[in-house]
Amino acid sequence: MYKIYISIFIFLTLLFPSINYDEIVKFDIILDREDYRSGENMTIEFAFDIKDNYHIYSVDTTKSPLAGETYVEYYDSLLFQNIDDFSEPNPITKFDKNFNKNTSYHKGKFSFIQNLKMKDSIIPGSYLVKGTLYAIACDPSKCVPIYKDFQFSINCVEGEARKEFKYINSNLASGIKEQTDKGLIPFIIFSLGMGFLALLTPCVFPMIPITISFFTKLGEKQEKEAKTRTITPLKAAIIYALGIIIIFTLLGLILALTLGASGAQQIAQNPWINLLIGFLFIFFAFSLFGYYELQAPQFLTQYSQKRESSSGYTGILFMSLTFTLASFTCTAALVGALLVAASQGEYFWPIVGMLSFSTAFASPFFLLALFPQYLAKLPKSGGWLNSVKVIMGFLELAAAFKFISNSDLVWEWNIFDREVVLFIWTLIILLIAIYSIGFILFPHDSKPTKISLRRKLLFIFTLLFSIYLSTGLFSNKIYAGNSKVFKITSGLVESYLPPPKASSFWIEDLDLAYIKAKEVNKPIFLDFTGYTCTNCRWMEINVFEEKDVVQLFDQFILVKLYTDGREEKNKEYRELEINRFGTAALPFYVILSPDDKIISTFPGYSTDIESFKNFLNNAINTFYKK
Repeated sequence: MYKIYISIFIFLTLLFPSINYDEIVKFDIILDREDYRSGENMTIEFAFDIKDNYHIYSVDTTKSPLAGETYVEYYDSLLFQNIDDFSEPNPITKFDKNFNKNTSYHKGKFSFIQNLKMKDSIIPGSYLVKGTLYAIACDPSKCVPIYKDFQFSINCVEGEARKEFKYINSNLASGIKEQTDKGLIPFIIFSLGMGFLALLTPCVFPMIPITISFFTKLGEKQEKEAKTRTITPLKAAIIYALGIIIIFTLLGLILALTLGASGAQQIAQNPWINLLIGFLFIFFAFSLFGYYELQAPQFLTQYSQKRESSSGYTGILFMSLTFTLASFTCTAALVGALLVAASQGEYFWPIVGMLSFSTAFASPFFLLALFPQYLAKLPKSGGWLNSVKVIMGFLELAAAFKFISNSDLVWEWNIFDREVVLFIWTLIILLIAIYSIGFILFPHDSKPTKISLRRKLLFIFTLLFSIYLSTGLFSNKIYAGNSKVFKITSGLVESYLPPPKASSFWIEDLDLAYIKAKEVNKPIFLDFTGYTCTNCRWMEINVFEEKDVVQLFDQFILVKLYTDGREEKNKEYRELEINRFGTAALPFYVILSPDDKIISTFPGYSTDIESFKNFLNNAINTFYKK
């Protein structure tokens, strides 16, 4: 009986709408380029802005109420020989008790994309295209019909059909518009939350020992110069944190405006920059070993009356810059969307978002910069603190080879591959074990007369860990076993290593992927990745190799698109991610149909394997239902 009531309700609300529905559903039409040629594909974007509390239903008839889907009709058009269905962003899907089924709908600001095919013989000139959009808009109390006429002009020119063109999506910042529409304070809170979540990504971890060692060294130096010290521990930590916030924001936005949305990522992934950072870490490591003292170059301080202060500030800000470059090698989803928005002329929200994100991002490192300086002031801290510095020096030496291997990957030296870097790390950890029991001495060390319990425990742990790392030298992965601890450790370490050779199941050519997908009628899984991307490696090791994920991958044509190589195609893939999908984030995952329709997207790095499996399952169900 309730179905009859619902049918009557919908009929009456459709028959007697009580408000002006022109104000409920608004949309703009954006064409993908200025002119067209016979036989070319054409992409139209319908950029919607739905009134608060209202929604319109999906373009998919199976996910909408009966006759409630959104669709478009064109009138008397002599231009198109084929009109494809809409593709749409991920809709909101909920069980609707009124219709006794799951329904999918959209609200707020979003875009539908429609692909059309131009006829093969079109006379050059300007054409007017007319059509009507049909939809049902509902709020909690009523539904109203939407019939909105529209028109737009198309300029057709002579020439052969072009296979390639750049599609510019006006809804690039759609990922952040939903948040900015909520207001300034909610957006700041959202950006802060995303910054704190980014601290859990592997990209950040190498900066922890580097920060501790730098400020341990600084604290020790300041303690020796206590009478003339001009930078207090608190001031040094504040400068470091503010340096990260300001450099992260300004560098990201300036490079986005000058080099495009991926500008900061391009700089951070540059092999020369990675090589420089690698050698700087080696240089800093030997300073921690006690072979020399670090000082700012003379030309940086010669114009300052307070030379000690200037030297300290310069070193701290340089560390802030190093931190920023290291973190940009993996661009978080929010930052990727903000940089795209900035590259297209938006300033206010990207500045607010970047400042908020970087504030949360820098906050733990304020504490990591503060505490080591106070540790250096403790009585009798000389001996054990020097041991801490030496161990940190070894860790920085290990981190250096991570950045050197980044350069190797881009330049394709094939010298510092996975096995070589893993062997070096195994050797470094073994040297820490030997150092801990006094078999190796550095300039500021004295031969221990007695091996303390602390040193014995450190020796046992590092020796076992070096043996554990060595297991990866005899297989393509460090031993993971069935233990959760081993799995986490193996996955984390492997994410910092150069990737192994790609499996034959993965294709690295998008054109070839389309051909194969059409041959076997499978959807395409796009993995936008980078040679230098630590978070990408983490996903590949910890998520892609899960048994259930491997089985789901059998349903796809698998494609890796590297965005940071030297070849022209790497640049094309980087621009494709930005221009079509509105983000510069790495990693980023997209599922396409063989005819190039977007089925769904996934924001990238995630520790929630179930959500990734749901993403794949939903795409499979969507594709094979059509």
